[in-house]
Amino acid sequence: MKANAFWDVAVVGGGMAGLSAAIYLGRALRRTIVIDSGCSMARWEPHVQNYLGFNSISGEQLLGKGRAQAAEYGIEFCHDIVSTARGKIDDFLLLGKKKSYKARRVLLATGVFHVPPEIPCVCKCLGRSFFFCKDCDGYRVRGKKIAVIGRHNDTVEYALGMLAYSRSVFLLTNGKRPIWDDTHARWLAEYRIPVFRESIKEVEQMRGQLRSLNLKNGHRIAVDNLFTTRGDIVHHRLAKAMGAALDEAGEVIVDSCQQTTVRGLYAAGCVTPANCQMIIAGGQGATAAQAINRDLFEASLRDHNLIRNLADSGG
Repeated sequence: MKANAFWDVAVVGGGMAGLSAAIYLGRALRRTIVIDSGCSMARWEPHVQNYLGFNSISGEQLLGKGRAQAAEYGIEFCHDIVSTARGKIDDFLLLGKKKSYKARRVLLATGVFHVPPEIPCVCKCLGRSFFFCKDCDGYRVRGKKIAVIGRHNDTVEYALGMLAYSRSVFLLTNGKRPIWDDTHARWLAEYRIPVFRESIKEVEQMRGQLRSLNLKNGHRIAVDNLFTTRGDIVHHRLAKAMGAALDEAGEVIVDSCQQTTVRGLYAAGCVTPANCQMIIAGGQGATAAQAINRDLFEASLRDHNLIRNLADSGG
């Protein structure tokens, strides 16, 4: 498959990290394409309340504003899914379902997928009364009845952390055997956090607002909000195919410039070990873009191929 164009930078992913990088690269006059599958997790969030400058804005709106801003600087977009990638610095090839893309540098901003609990109809409450992140959404549920689902040490710590927001916090394992250690079990007892091990049969909700969790043994638990710690699926497939190193969690290892262990290949946002927050992803995208621009500039000096603006200034 022949690539349609040769880009300075190909950005895979049109979420916060990818769009932030695109804005910086466009302002640096780098020929950049953003290849976006349209699956950013930001679209799941109807009320973002911790993004600088906005008391409340939907993730969809943030993405739209970022995309429009990047387009003002000449960034091109393609709705496509990159199936695989190969190559090396100055000669990367990305193979998509629609076309292929050749680029001197590549930025992977492919993100993660938050795995929802196996409970019928719970996703109707997503972003309204069902959440994945206490750092993002703990503040909005203060004083409410809060359920946390999971069975690991981090689930226990999650529930303990929620006590700062509410005195009514309980933990459910949804029919799974808890595997937290003795220390975490003692903390649960010390802070009197109830634990329910029965499977959840269904949720009661109205227009996205939870009312209760109904267990298979017939017990009904009144609840206002639900958090889950089931885990994330890191979209590292392309990074792995290109030979980039991953950590034990499957996240792409990067240096302080967001460069992976493969020269010329960068990664930013939730696909890296960073705290998975929209504003952090945006910052990482900016960091990667500046590093990429500097890398291309230094390469042009070495190759005696520095790009200059030769337009008549009219002076």
